[in-house]
Order: sequence, then structure tokens, then C-alpha cells
Amino acid sequence: MAFEGLSSRLQEITRKLGGKARITESDLKDILREVKLALLEADVNYKVVKEFIAEIQEKALGQDVLKSLTPGQQVVKIVRDELTELLGGTESKVNFSSNPPTIIMLVGLQGSGKTTTAGKLANLFRKQGKKPLLVACDVYRPAAIKQLQVVGAQLNIPVYANENSKDVVHIAKQAVETAISKLNDVVILDTAGRLQIDEELMQELQNVKTQVKPHEVLLVVDSMTGQEAVNVAQTFDEKVGIDGIVLTKLDGDTRGGAALSVKKVTGKPIKFAATGEKMNDISVFYPDRMASRILGMGDILSVIEKAEETFDLEQAEKLEKKMKKSELDLDDYLAQLRQVKKMGSFSSILKLIPGMNKYKDLKVDDKEFSRIEAIICSMTKQEKRNTKLLNASRRIRIAKGSGTTVQDVNKFMKSYEMTQKMMKQMKSNGSMKRLMNGIDENTLKNFKI
Repeated sequence: MAFEGLSSRLQEITRKLGGKARITESDLKDILREVKLALLEADVNYKVVKEFIAEIQEKALGQDVLKSLTPGQQVVKIVRDELTELLGGTESKVNFSSNPPTIIMLVGLQGSGKTTTAGKLANLFRKQGKKPLLVACDVYRPAAIKQLQVVGAQLNIPVYANENSKDVVHIAKQAVETAISKLNDVVILDTAGRLQIDEELMQELQNVKTQVKPHEVLLVVDSMTGQEAVNVAQTFDEKVGIDGIVLTKLDGDTRGGAALSVKKVTGKPIKFAATGEKMNDISVFYPDRMASRILGMGDILSVIEKAEETFDLEQAEKLEKKMKKSELDLDDYLAQLRQVKKMGSFSSILKLIPGMNKYKDLKVDDKEFSRIEAIICSMTKQEKRNTKLLNASRRIRIAKGSGTTVQDVNKFMKSYEMTQKMMKQMKSNGSMKRLMNGIDENTLKNFKI
């Protein structure tokens, strides 16, 4: 989990702050010392930490307390605002050309994940209505071209490659001509990984940039390399000139030092963050949302965007009509479950919901999805429509058919019946809020899918 250690420390600090009705200069000094240690342990650049702490101290001591906030909450707000600034302030968008195609050149070290990132970006741009073309510009690494072709085939996105040429500039130029002729409006150049000390290969990148004139040069860096990622970004910017950064493996970077240091040190924004191995596991980097996540404030906008991206609108409307008539059956329940699965793991979704960080003991086994799916699929159509038919012998048959136990079947049916009761309560009350107020912390701790 990205920023896990830092997030845990900062959330504890802000929790203490939130309840304070009065904060002295001495209190603030102690708090800032804790924040400083948390950032240094997260491998954030020392100079960045020093400036960050100085900014918070200046604003916390000099700012009038808002009437609607306690002094503690005011300091929490300042920490969040400064964290947002540290991460880049605002979202930094890709500069798509008004005269297509837009050319994006990916650069970086060997093993930073450029080829996979090229596929992920192409997939993301296609969802935005673009028609991307992937270009194999890595003529050195064995099977590099084949790897990009496999990624392209997997996504059904075209790949331009010239296996008979070692001239990267020529390949890139040919690819742009091909994109123009085939009406591809985004060209993504997947260049070879190189060490920043390799002058010859760095010169090759400069030649591509000079001759092909990409609209965006994005540096792909492995966030798990910590401070080294910042050093790499500085060198690539000095020798080639970059427009932005793509952080990969952010889900595996428990400290988060690279993300928190790179913008401040290099002046270049983080434009995208990759958080998994799947081709959908990349998103635009929003500094304010990331700051809220780190401080345990959730990120409900990302949940909504995930839902909009994955949910079938037509199916959702059908389910809504059935819900109003209280006609939902287990087939509908399964359809909803599969829609949620497309959004990612249930655990990761819960972490984005404001307030859920309070429930440290809340554990959700994502394997439950598969068990429930198997149980429902082992039922007959009649059983799915009328669960009252599920007597002991039928439950034994379902357990055997789904590879689960009778206890698993009983546990699921109990939770399903509770869901049905909640739905009826929603209908009679006409208020989701009133229903949610009845769910206390103990209910959440004992929550099972």
C-alpha cells in the first residue's frame, strides 16, 4: 500500500490535533517534530522536509483561526494544503496537440516499466476517445518489440515496429507518418531503457526529441527506488528535458518518498501514477486527492470515477427499476457484485471512502467474491428467484457444486437476507442516511461479504 507508514503516522498526528481546542507554540513544535520524523522515515528529501516544516510553522503561527474550525483542525487543514502543494498543487494534464497526432515519448531507466506504462497510457487515452498508436523504439533489449506487440494485441491497440532498422529516429519518423495516414491522433514512443550516465544513449534521446519534436516527454520512474528516483529525474531533465513524470509501482512503495520529493526537487509535475499490474491500473495524478488519502480523509471522487468507468449504465437502470419494485433476485445480486469487482479489490475501494480509516480492525477477504459467485452459480433459476426454496438438502447440493461448505452457504444467505431487509427499509423510509446511521462501529468490525 502506497504511503502506508507515512499515512499511519500522519493520521495519528492529525487525530490528536483535531480534538485540541487550544494549541500553544510548544505544542506546535512537538507536532512538527513528529511530522518531520514521519517524512524522513518515508525517505523524503531532507531539504524538502525542512522547507515543508518551515511553511507549516509559519502559517500555523501567523494565521487567524477560522470561526468554524478549532485551532487543531486549522493546523490539520494547513498540513493538508501544504502536502497538496508538495505533491504538485493541481492536476497536470497532457498537452494534446490541436493538430494531431500528439507525440508522447516515454524515457527512463531499464526496468522502470516503460513498455507496460506505454500500454496503460494507450488504454487510458482510448477511454478518453483517442485513437492511439504504440511505437517500438527499443531496438536493443531482446524481445522488447515482441513485448510491446503482445501488450498491443492484449488491448487491441496497433503497434508500429520496424525490426530491420536500428535507427530509432527513422523508426519514430516512420511511425508518425503511419499515424497520420491511419488517423491515429496519439503516438506513444516506447524508447529503450538506459542509465543516465550512458552518454551515447542519452544523445540518442536528444536526437529523437530534436528530429521528431514530441509534444510530451514523460519520464517513467519506479517509485520504489525512493530518493534515487528523484536523482534520475534530475539527470534526465538536465540531459534530455522532460515535461512530466509517471510513477510506477506506487502500490508497492510503502514509504512514498519519491512522490513527495520529485516535484519540489525537479520542478516537474507527476502526471500519472500506476498502482498495479493490470492495464487499467493507471490514473491521472491528483495532488489534492493523494494528500487526502495520506491523511486518511478518503478520496470519494476517485470511487465515483471508478464506478462511472466500469458500471454498465443500461444494466444499472434495470437494477434500479427492480430495486424500486423490490424485485431483486440473486441473479441481480451477482450482476452487481461483478460490476463492483471491475472497480478493483473491495479493500482498496474501502480505503478511498472517507472515515473508513478509523476502523483499523475492518478486514475484507476479497476471495469472498469468488466464493459467493460460485455459490450463486450453483443454484437453479428457481432457487435464485425464490430463496425460500433453499432447504437443508438443497444447501448441501449447492455447497458441493460450488466447492464450499454448508456453513459458507448459510453465512452468505444470512448476509443476503440482511441486504434484502435493508433494501426494504430504504424503500419504506425513503432515506439512505437514516439507514446508514443505524450502522455502528461494531457492525462494521463484524462486516462480512
